[in-house]
Amino acid sequence: MPTGAVGNKTLVIGLGNPIVSDDSAGLRVAAQLRPLLADREGVEVTEDCWGGLRLMERMIGFDRAIVIDAICSGAPPGTIHHLTTESMATQKSASAHDVNLPTALAFGRRAGAHLPADADVHLIGIEAQDVINFSDRCTPAVAAAIDCAVQDVIRLLDSLQGEQEP
Repeated sequence: MPTGAVGNKTLVIGLGNPIVSDDSAGLRVAAQLRPLLADREGVEVTEDCWGGLRLMERMIGFDRAIVIDAICSGAPPGTIHHLTTESMATQKSASAHDVNLPTALAFGRRAGAHLPADADVHLIGIEAQDVINFSDRCTPAVAAAIDCAVQDVIRLLDSLQGEQEP
């Protein structure tokens, strides 16, 4: 399939840590999306706490991916960002053995894995306020952004699936 071409298997993956306040935002969005997208053909919704190589491995066999994660860019908490692979960190560890997502995808492709093209990997980032403290709740601004992020993912899927039709 040519780079940028849209296939029919989509992975929607929420990233985060369920016990670190706003870092759980991606997990919470994925949890809300799962029942909403359960009947959507070719779409799988899942959660994970890893980035880099493990995230790349999870994308094998998919034609496109939507990654939802908390980010810290300095914008107001709760701001929703739509980013590309060039602007994705998705390196969830400080280990020198882990790599960022663009590097992991390039590595996987060189190894022959069927992975989404860079143009078919989308990140919906929710600006976090607290990614340090243990809590089973997001801060108010981030909690308020969860429903908006859910709707953004659905709109993005609708748009991408519309591109598939002849």
